[in-house]
Amino acid sequence: MEQLIFYFLIFIIGTLFGSFFTLAVYRIPLHQNITHKRSYCPNCNHKLSFWDMIPILSYVILKGKCRYCKKKIRIRYFLLEILTGTIFLLFAISLKLSFQTIEISKLVYLLVGMLYFAGLIIIAGIDKERHTIQKSCLLYEIILMNIYMIYLYIVEKANIYRYVIYLFVFILLMLFDNRRLKKKLKYSYPIEILELSIVMAIFSSEIIYFLTVLFTLLVIILERFLKLFKKKEKMVKKSEKTYYKDLPFGFYMIVMNILIIILINWIACRW
Repeated sequence: MEQLIFYFLIFIIGTLFGSFFTLAVYRIPLHQNITHKRSYCPNCNHKLSFWDMIPILSYVILKGKCRYCKKKIRIRYFLLEILTGTIFLLFAISLKLSFQTIEISKLVYLLVGMLYFAGLIIIAGIDKERHTIQKSCLLYEIILMNIYMIYLYIVEKANIYRYVIYLFVFILLMLFDNRRLKKKLKYSYPIEILELSIVMAIFSSEIIYFLTVLFTLLVIILERFLKLFKKKEKMVKKSEKTYYKDLPFGFYMIVMNILIIILINWIACRW
């Protein structure tokens, strides 16, 4: 019974994060405050009350409409709350945490993992809509990884040389990216993907990152093939505005990375 309560709490925490993600994905690209400014309806700008922001329940009770302007709320907000709760729940289950005998190392990994997923989901949401990897979210991930590295080195006496190398490369990429921006080179998405890749490699491992890229490419090839087969997407001439530049590669990578981490953890803990 205690185990079920523990997993239920993890799911609830996930839905709360998911509710915050909907706000963050909308506000961060607009450079709006995501912590101190109260939530509001994007249609009528009316400030939302506590009862309007209960994850999942508010959407169901209000029948997917704003309480004030009655305009329909995009279902993606509802789905993101459920999806985030499910991801957090599956991640906890994959670690086979026992409520009676919780291992400190696993508990820390669970907390860091949930915060890591939080940053990834926000990055994925912004990339899906705007085709850009948010720098502030990448910096958040790197700060989180640094804190985790310090914990591993001090508490678990782990070897952190690989983490330090990745961190050094990440800093070099950030500096290079800034120089490109200063020269007004607009398209820096490939560099942003490399920065995201380093974050993934730090938290997971080289093998998991390799599988992430492999399955990302397979999913993208399949998705593009189906679109072309159904004739829902027109072929575009090879130019600076080719269709691959509109492909949210980071979004697909993040989805695959989360799924593979959960699957690998589940297999490792099972055996």
